Amino acid sequence: MKRRQFLKDLVTGTAAISTFSFYQCSKIKPKPNVVLIMVDDFGYECIRANGGTSYKTPYIDRLAETGMRFTHCYSMPLCTPSRVQIMTGKYNFRNYTEFGALKPGEYTFGNLFQQNGYKTCVAGKWQLAGSVKGTPQVGEGTMPNDAGFDEYCLWHLNVRDKRYWYPVIDQNGEMRKDIHDRFGPDVFVDYINDFVNRNQKDPFFVYYPMALTHDPFLPTPDDNPTDEEKESKGPENFPSFVRYTDKMVKRIVDNLDKLGLRENTLILFTGDNGTHKSITSQLDGKPLRGDKGMPTIAGTHVPLIANWPGTIPGGVVKNDLVDFTDFFPTLAETAGIEPPVELFLDGHSFLPQLKGETGNPREWVFCHYDPRWGTRPSARYVHNKYLKLYGDGRIFNIASDPLEEKPLEFENMDRVSQETIREFEKVLKLYRK
Repeated sequence: MKRRQFLKDLVTGTAAISTFSFYQCSKIKPKPNVVLIMVDDFGYECIRANGGTSYKTPYIDRLAETGMRFTHCYSMPLCTPSRVQIMTGKYNFRNYTEFGALKPGEYTFGNLFQQNGYKTCVAGKWQLAGSVKGTPQVGEGTMPNDAGFDEYCLWHLNVRDKRYWYPVIDQNGEMRKDIHDRFGPDVFVDYINDFVNRNQKDPFFVYYPMALTHDPFLPTPDDNPTDEEKESKGPENFPSFVRYTDKMVKRIVDNLDKLGLRENTLILFTGDNGTHKSITSQLDGKPLRGDKGMPTIAGTHVPLIANWPGTIPGGVVKNDLVDFTDFFPTLAETAGIEPPVELFLDGHSFLPQLKGETGNPREWVFCHYDPRWGTRPSARYVHNKYLKLYGDGRIFNIASDPLEEKPLEFENMDRVSQETIREFEKVLKLYRK
């Protein structure tokens, strides 16, 4: 009898433990998915939610309305410098070597996710492989597999050529032969959605550096162009580019919704630099000319929208400063990943703000800009939401002068502003190359 009772108690206890273990496991949330969308040459003024009135962006606006919108996110002034900075979390003076190149051996957010159990994908524009046929680029770069991406579907990898109509796209080492009559952005989003569909049971990281809205400005499929009109380029097509950007965002979000993944997916939406100089848009009732390539606020002020149902409170507007070094640590903390101890990062996480907490917002943005492309000028500067100090001593009120046409005299500034400039001088000395 004692033995029989023992066996009964053993079975009952095992069942209780199993029930408890199942209950505990059911409460453990899976690792969050991350989708990072970065539009090419797309300034803050291009989104209606930000006060822009020149274009319609209903689906991007919807992400802002149901998520969090930042009013002070700053990129680098040009494509490649921004890509190097956002992917590594470091200021450019530490690891930027050539335009069109990511320094070999740099540890990226792709490496971080891949080494910690995530499926990883990049689709869109690469421009980091170094010497590329069809461009004057030089130097050694990095291929997407080395940067931590399991899969890729990319323009501007080993060859530049066309990105929109009749696109030239490398997909996992093979040139696509079946897309001659396709519009490049559709090919990239098709690939992203297919990747998500295939990996929905695993945590995934999708990095989508768009080809849109970079020139040449061409008609999109929604314009129903003839074959001849597909080559008709001009700034008048820029609104179509913005509408198609909005449509691509919708397609990605709709697919996540269909799969029931939205509540476990952080979506970040931003731009890589300011809008092209040929484009003038309306922002808060005033015209603003794009200033891509220049180290002005009009060249670096970009949108930032974060959406994560159930985690990020909806309809929130944040005025905290964010720069592109902050994305890497934010993504690492979101996934609960500790970066390698030997890895140095300049940025710091804004995940607490995404969760509705105060966090530790930065007090200034620093930039070391050495484009190494054409005749664009180099610059070093520090700014907050109002004042900006260049390494050569120029001072601007960036809130009222986004193209930085009216330098201020230090002697004519109030005491608080002078103290701010003195603090900026210390930052410039701290980050002296």
